[in-house]
Amino acid sequence: MSTYPVTFESDYVEPRSRLTTFFRLLLVIPHLVVAALWGIAVFVVVVIAWFALLITGSWPAGMYDFTAGFLRYYTRIHAYLFLLADPYPPFSGADEPGYPVRLHVGPAQREYDRLKVLLRIFYIIPAYLIVYVMNVVIELAAIASWLVIVVIGKQPKGLQDVIGLCVSYSARAYALFLLLTETYPPFTDDHARQIGEPAPAAAPIAPPPAAPEAVRPSFEPPVSPTPVEPPQPPADEEPPPTGAP
Repeated sequence: MSTYPVTFESDYVEPRSRLTTFFRLLLVIPHLVVAALWGIAVFVVVVIAWFALLITGSWPAGMYDFTAGFLRYYTRIHAYLFLLADPYPPFSGADEPGYPVRLHVGPAQREYDRLKVLLRIFYIIPAYLIVYVMNVVIELAAIASWLVIVVIGKQPKGLQDVIGLCVSYSARAYALFLLLTETYPPFTDDHARQIGEPAPAAAPIAPPPAAPEAVRPSFEPPVSPTPVEPPQPPADEEPPPTGAP
């Protein structure tokens, strides 16, 4: 099982709102403005953290949580924009257990590899190319999903899985870009689960069949009574006389 410090979860809900899906690009505008302003602050923090990691090998206190909160918030916005989730995201970078898309970011490491920090801009190039391809795929999947939801009010499981894969990998790759992690994320997240799909109920165990009763014959012949012998006189008693006196 993967032990990557950043894990992703999403819930699959088939019924979707046609109205909010139709106006999704307008509804997400306030979040895009907040994400842009927050992103500027995170860029400054990451630059400071880059120097701190080179010198001390660890994140400054508070900066790691600030950056991790932005990544959680951005992941929810990313998922909402591309129709992975239907509820309106909260304006928060904290963990939101009730939201259908969740990103769990582990605590900061005690020490980071200074060489990987120094060469991070070159180190992330392969992951950046994968994210670029993921962005093309997620846009196509989101357009197809938008059309289907507007027409039938449901999102097919296949489209949900494609969008979820793209959001999941992109979020863990952004953690690498923002210096939160220092190793390449796996292509798939072993911790990812779809809580919206209940597990199939176990089939009830049938009780063992009862042993068949012995079949009695429909006709039973009568049992002849046992003959009863007359009582015998005691041995010392004489039998009564048989003739007249």
